[in-house]
Amino acid sequence: MIRLLVADDHTIFREGLKHILEEHPDIVVSDEAGSGQEVLDKVWRNTYDMVLLDIGMPGAPAIEVLKRIKNERPRLPVLVLSMYPEDQYAVRFIKAGASGYLTKEGAPDELITAIRKITAGRKYITPSVAERLADEVEPDSGKPIHHALSDREYEVFRLIASGMTVSEIADALFLSVKTISTYRSRILEKMKMRTNAELIHYALKHRVFE
Repeated sequence: MIRLLVADDHTIFREGLKHILEEHPDIVVSDEAGSGQEVLDKVWRNTYDMVLLDIGMPGAPAIEVLKRIKNERPRLPVLVLSMYPEDQYAVRFIKAGASGYLTKEGAPDELITAIRKITAGRKYITPSVAERLADEVEPDSGKPIHHALSDREYEVFRLIASGMTVSEIADALFLSVKTISTYRSRILEKMKMRTNAELIHYALKHRVFE
């Protein structure tokens, strides 16, 4: 029996996911969580065979939650479920320790296959993600500038490019305004830009939000 912790802040999505999984007797949703902190609290207290982790829950960014899980429970596999296309986040999450990355638009059969493969001790990597991982070992020349950003910097960059203010980003990430301002300065320096408008233009040009 594969025991799952399903982490997503949308109750309707969790219910739909449970409906899909209950058709497979070897898989059971043994627990649920609606925020990053709740995920961590339950992982510390209970035993699961895998965590299904949504990328967009409130609280700490999902990649930080993933890193803390892998630090404390290195053998606990995590499959990331996301509304974002693979080209935006998949490589970052795989490199941070995720055993797989699936978009929520994927077919239910693919999810079941991923769960079984990962809990059998393997990774679930789609061909497009495998190609991007291969690109990571190539020299940096020719890669988009934003690939040089750290995971946290990339998160802040996306939020700035979406039009959020420093104060709004600080509230969303539970960080201080000063900390976000520091990240903004680093991002501008690394990307050789001076204004938020330039970041927004870059994000649109490179289809960061598609």
